[in-house]
Amino acid sequence: MNKITQLFNIKYPIIQGGMIWNSGYKLASAVSNAGGLGLIGAGSMYPEVLREHIQKCKKATDKPFGVNVPMLYPNIEEIMQILKEEGVKIVFTSAGNPKTWTPFLKENGITVVHVVSSSKFAIKAQEAGVDAVVAEGFEAGGHNGREETTTLTLIPMVREQISIPLIAAGGIATGRGMLAAMTLGADGVQMGSRFAASTESSAHDEFKRTIVETGEGDTQLTLKELAPVRLIKNKFYNDVQELYAKCPSKEDLVELLGKRRAKRGMFEGDLVEGELEIGQIAGLIHDILPVETIVDNIITEFNIAKKEVTTFEF
Repeated sequence: MNKITQLFNIKYPIIQGGMIWNSGYKLASAVSNAGGLGLIGAGSMYPEVLREHIQKCKKATDKPFGVNVPMLYPNIEEIMQILKEEGVKIVFTSAGNPKTWTPFLKENGITVVHVVSSSKFAIKAQEAGVDAVVAEGFEAGGHNGREETTTLTLIPMVREQISIPLIAAGGIATGRGMLAAMTLGADGVQMGSRFAASTESSAHDEFKRTIVETGEGDTQLTLKELAPVRLIKNKFYNDVQELYAKCPSKEDLVELLGKRRAKRGMFEGDLVEGELEIGQIAGLIHDILPVETIVDNIITEFNIAKKEVTTFEF
C-alpha cells in the first residue's frame, strides 16, 4: 500500500476525475468496484440530483467513493449540507479557496483533497489543512490553471514544496503515464479523459466516439479571459477563434458562450455547437471500454513498464 491507497482505503492509486456531464454514479461506482476511487462530478448537478447520485452510488458499491465539488458552485452551502447529511467520506474541492470549506468538511470526518495548478496553490492547500492535493497540468481537459504548466514539470515542483500526499493529473491515461507520474514524485494519479471514454460514463455516445477520434493537435486551450478551458476543435471552437480575431471584450465572449454549452456538447451530443472538453491525451485513447477493463489494462501496463525500467541499463 502507498500513501494514496492508505488514505482512501482502495486497491490501486487511481482516481477518476469528477468531470461535469461525464461522472455520474454509474461511472463512480464502477471505478470504485474496479479498485480505484470513483468521484461523482457535482459541478453539473442540481443539489437534489447530487443527493440522488450519492444514494445510488452507495447501493452500487460497498467500496469508498467521493464527490468532486467546484467551490464556485452557486448552491455551495446546500451542496455541503447534502455531503454531510449523506455521510460522504471523501470530497475533492476545486475552483476556489480551500480555506473556505476545509474546516467544515474535516469537522464532519471527511477526507479533503484540493485540486491545484501550481506549487503556490499547493502550499496554500496544505496550509488550509487538506489531506492531499491533485496537481493538474495544463494538458488536462476542461478548465485549467492560468499558469499553463505541464504535468512533467508541475509534479516534481509541487513534490518539492509539500509533504502531504500528491496526486498527478493532466495527460495521464495509461499505465506508462501512471508510472512516469509516480516516478516524478506523485503518490497516485487522477484520470479524466480515459474514463470519459468508458461504457459507464454518463457522456453522450457521440461525444465518446469523438474522444476516440481526437488526435494530436485536435484540442486547444482557449477562453482564458473567462476561465481557461481545453476544447476539441469543432464549429463552436472555430467561432471563438473568429471572435478573437475581432479583439472581443469579455462581454462578447460571454455572449458567444451562452448557457448550457457544455451540457449541449458532452451530455446531449451536439458535436457542432456544443462545448467539447477533453484532454490532450485523447490522442492515445482508441476505444470505448468498460471501466473494469480500463483499470486492468492500466495496471497490467504499469507493471510491465515498471519491470522494463528496473532492468534498463546505460
